[in-house]
Amino acid sequence: MTYPQLPTPEEKLADAKKALGIPRIVVICGSTRFMTEMAEAELRETGAGRIVVKPGCDLKSPHELWSDPIEAETLKVRLDDLHRAKIRLADEVFVVGDYIGDSTRAEIAYARSLGKPVRFTHPEVDPAPLS
Repeated sequence: MTYPQLPTPEEKLADAKKALGIPRIVVICGSTRFMTEMAEAELRETGAGRIVVKPGCDLKSPHELWSDPIEAETLKVRLDDLHRAKIRLADEVFVVGDYIGDSTRAEIAYARSLGKPVRFTHPEVDPAPLS
């Protein structure tokens, strides 16, 4: 006797987004040195009818929330976890900028491990281009 395969959490999420008529969700990734470019990408993606999520904090810019180095490190860990959750929520990843650092490289690998399509503003920086 065989039993029906239960849907995965990812399949349940995809079905719920479809049932609710939620537009495609794009998560923007990249170095925070490209925050201006990310804002432009957000504008264009939104104009194309997509929901956009992106980094909400630039820890390289001064702010009282991360002025203490110990608190800043704790915040960075939380923000990394939050960004991975954004990647899980999204239908695709859009990498902005002509530089890929370690954090962005890890985000790309994570997205690809989940089967998420990844687009680039600068495809030449793709750390694992398809042949």
